Amino acid sequence: MDNVKVYKCRSIVRGRGEGEAVVSKDAMCFYLTDPKTGTVIERNHAIQGKSIAGKVLVVQSGKGSSVVQVDGFYQLWVKNNLPSAIILGEAEPVIVSSAVIVGETMVDRLEADPFEVIEDGDYVEVDADAQEVRVWKGGKAAK
Repeated sequence: MDNVKVYKCRSIVRGRGEGEAVVSKDAMCFYLTDPKTGTVIERNHAIQGKSIAGKVLVVQSGKGSSVVQVDGFYQLWVKNNLPSAIILGEAEPVIVSSAVIVGETMVDRLEADPFEVIEDGDYVEVDADAQEVRVWKGGKAAK
């Protein structure tokens, strides 16, 4: 277990989630994600064409109005294609309230810059209840 790094964080929405990391420094509008597949469809977004369904999403923040953001979260929730957890670089009220409504596990204030310590494909466990994030470099096989 020495290949795992553990980071303290702040819990925003309680719960646990784990999976492969999908990382984007771009702000995210969940309305611009295909609810049937969890694939980001926003043109020119850093993770356009990638699915966030069941993954640990590391994203800078949210963007868009509360109506479209909540609808995006809700549509993904209905189709069971939400990320398993979200790690934010910066919490903002619209993305936080949207996550609260659907019960999406969410944390921020990682004790290290999440964009420096987590890369696409790493295996990540988010335990918002314990306020910890565990990162295995190189994916699930490293776990």
